Amino acid sequence: MNPSKKPPPAPPNPKKPEPAPQAERLQKLLAAAGLGSRRAIEAWIEAGRVTVGGRPAKLGDRAAPGETIAVDGKPVNLSKATVPRVLVYHKPVGELVTRSDPQGRPTVFSRLPAGRWVAVGRLDINSAGLLLFTDSGELANRLMHPRYEIEREYVARVHGRLTPEVLEKLRSGVQLDDGPAAFTSIRPVEGREATGSNAWYRVTLKEGRNREVRRLFETVGAKVNRLMRLRYGPLRLPDDLPPGGWREIKNPVILQKL
Repeated sequence: MNPSKKPPPAPPNPKKPEPAPQAERLQKLLAAAGLGSRRAIEAWIEAGRVTVGGRPAKLGDRAAPGETIAVDGKPVNLSKATVPRVLVYHKPVGELVTRSDPQGRPTVFSRLPAGRWVAVGRLDINSAGLLLFTDSGELANRLMHPRYEIEREYVARVHGRLTPEVLEKLRSGVQLDDGPAAFTSIRPVEGREATGSNAWYRVTLKEGRNREVRRLFETVGAKVNRLMRLRYGPLRLPDDLPPGGWREIKNPVILQKL
């Protein structure tokens, strides 16, 4: 062999095949398309309202790109905007967080602009303050899921004196009927003096169980007679947003990064 002769170039590496698109759970796909929360969509599946490729879907079913998914016989367009829309709403006392009420009471959805809005959590009829809405069920699910420990901040007027020992008990944790719970912080509201047997407290917690703030205070014999949510994650209730008013936030990407 002639040592001065160069060996032929090595053949190029064969191109690796692109990975096949993965099938995803139906409730995740439909929530990401803004049809509702995962919990609501799971109920639709159980009720037989969802089909994949013409066959009734079951809980746990997945769908790959290109498969036809329908709800109530109508095909679903799974394409969605890159950035979901998010509204902040100033809920007044007396409104329900539901789309309709058999008793004809006012609901928060009656004030919102046209769109398919999903409420991020709830406030009971006697509570006021910040409520978030989005057109992305996937984002709503992420913002509500306890795993992400997104902080909520409230101000509460409480009937009943709370000693330092009681405040520490609420920080360290108490037992509710649905499991242990605690405030991540609790402190008197600056500038609001206690009047009679009422005092104001600013509290935070990292989950949103039903009436959790009220129930926490009730375990120590105190009753909340006014409750207002001021913050959800990085979003605060704007000072100039009147009760019943809504505003679309300019940069919802901050919520997607939580």
